[in-house]
Amino acid sequence: MSAPVVPVRHVTDGGLETDLIFHHGVDLPDFAAFVLLDDDDGRRLLGEYYRGYVEIARAHGAPLRLETPTWRASSDWGARLGYDTDAMHRVNVDAVRLLQRIAAESGLPVVQIVGMLGPRGDGYRPGAWDPVTGPDDAYRYHRDQVRALVEAGADVIAAYTLNDAAEAQGIVRAAREAGISVEISFTVETDGLLASGRTLAETIAEVEASDPPDGYALNCAHPDHFERALDADTAPLIVGIRPNASRLSHAELDESEILDDGDPVELADRMAQLLERMPSVRVIGGCCGTDSRHVAAIWERLGRDPVRA
Repeated sequence: MSAPVVPVRHVTDGGLETDLIFHHGVDLPDFAAFVLLDDDDGRRLLGEYYRGYVEIARAHGAPLRLETPTWRASSDWGARLGYDTDAMHRVNVDAVRLLQRIAAESGLPVVQIVGMLGPRGDGYRPGAWDPVTGPDDAYRYHRDQVRALVEAGADVIAAYTLNDAAEAQGIVRAAREAGISVEISFTVETDGLLASGRTLAETIAEVEASDPPDGYALNCAHPDHFERALDADTAPLIVGIRPNASRLSHAELDESEILDDGDPVELADRMAQLLERMPSVRVIGGCCGTDSRHVAAIWERLGRDPVRA
């Protein structure tokens, strides 16, 4: 019997915001890392962060995905921090260009630049101040950020920490209009359900019924929580996974004043087990509480498995 065909897997980064806040003492208002693009010290810190993942990709001979620090760089979040429309456009363009420079300096043969989007509202507390939106509203809201990232030269758009189908549908429409590939990443609660109370399967089915993205991912929950979300139909659709280090809920993490960074080796073992159910995964990194230690441990663990190397 021949070995299973495994897609070429890309290294991507870990929990940018929690790494900066807890390991570097950086104040990120509203969890917005894009503010660091505004000065030399901030850009230097971002560069050092991303170069840690360049080294992981080099060590494993793997292609790399550099994902822009623009999860909060959309208009509502920008307005809260004093950024107008022109400033938000500049921030998104600058984010892509920073990663292009790092990619060029890396010497790696394959580096994909990803333009990152986040939810319009608070991805960790849906309904806290989220506007009521449908797919059309989401399209109108996200299209300016998508256009800026595409203009700057992003290779793909990836939207992270989404909680509903409507926002995903609007983002896919904006990306299609801009002529760029798009991936949609949902997050789940400790019970494996989205914050809406719907299952991952129901939510993906609604997106698939309109205009499917080029892939789905899961981020910002522990592998235990992802496992509860998956079924036989959804598991093969997942192309990327970025877990949290902690088993705590989003509400618990949001209230915590200390970082729960878990155990990198234990997280790597759980990831290896979970990936046995997810044959299409081609992007592997981390999310809240993780840093280069966790991502390196995951890749080292996978490298010991000849089927998953």
